[in-house]
Amino acid sequence: MKDTDYMRLALDLARRGCGWTSPNPMVGAVIVRDGRVIGQGWHTRYGALHAEREALKNCTESPRGAAMYVTLEPCCHHGKQPPCTDAILEAGIARVIVGSGDPNPLVAGKGLDILHRNGVEVETGVLKDECDAVNRVFFHFIKTKRPYVVMKYAMTMDGKIATRTGASQWITGEATRQRVHQDRHRYTAIMAGVGTVLADDPLLTCRMGGGKNPVRVICDTHLRTPLDSQIVRTAREVPTILACTDGARRAPYEAAGCRVFVLPERDGHVDLPALMERLGGENIDSVLLEGGGTLNWAALESGVVQRVQAYIAPKLFGGAAAKSPVGGLGVEAPAGAIRLKNSTVIRIGDDFLIESEVDTDVHGDC
Repeated sequence: MKDTDYMRLALDLARRGCGWTSPNPMVGAVIVRDGRVIGQGWHTRYGALHAEREALKNCTESPRGAAMYVTLEPCCHHGKQPPCTDAILEAGIARVIVGSGDPNPLVAGKGLDILHRNGVEVETGVLKDECDAVNRVFFHFIKTKRPYVVMKYAMTMDGKIATRTGASQWITGEATRQRVHQDRHRYTAIMAGVGTVLADDPLLTCRMGGGKNPVRVICDTHLRTPLDSQIVRTAREVPTILACTDGARRAPYEAAGCRVFVLPERDGHVDLPALMERLGGENIDSVLLEGGGTLNWAALESGVVQRVQAYIAPKLFGGAAAKSPVGGLGVEAPAGAIRLKNSTVIRIGDDFLIESEVDTDVHGDC
């Protein structure tokens, strides 16, 4: 097997921590001696052993003189766990092969330097793009202290998220809906607008076996969320945040178990960049935005969205008044469009998922 083969194994291990390690990264590690895997591990959840220490703990024989493949640069500082560089040196690992560098200022090359200065052979950049992709949320959060926001919507092939009567269940098929629940497990929070709550009375929970519920964030400028809504009635079981601009009527919501964030106003609504700052301060590193057209446009216009997921069903609703996924004022001319890049397309049952990154280097006229 090649270095890339062992790193792919480490990547598969890293992905097992999906949804559990936030706000820490997903990391996998594999220890190899004479072409044999003698230890492997991954960061299982926040606060637990890091991947390197898990792999060392699981070794079937002494790791002295062996090679370690790890998807992210080993840490060299004390956090919830002691430095992984200490464990690697104590174990006598002779060679460390790394996928991604760690942008955390507490690490950022220091871990590799410590290993190198202590006689460990270090190689970097093996499957770097794949290793970077696993931790795009962590990289964004550690650099900006704001959550990575994924805007998700489901629409027909003529761009409708509901019929002319407002009916929207169901646009996509069962396989797609299962994928959405996997993402509700993957990301730390889910965000919707009060309009969605009033129209659908959703739970916004993860209904995936063995999954975890995201923190629910409702953008509710004037606190119109009904006290008998499913969101409020389950607030003691599922962490729930109501973001508003006037907290005068917050008492009954807090009594029901909700947290109420009173934030500045922007264009008559909650200031979304201010909300992202507040959520980042709560260690919420990622948000799945399941908003309607108004909230989606506000999020795009304010620049808080990093990724767009468009689930497209092979259906046509028609109707000039039927809603589209992005509403608001919109841009004045094509040149002002919000540009997307690095798009991928996958088929899920009869549906299609197009995922793209928001191109922050291109500024339109919006």
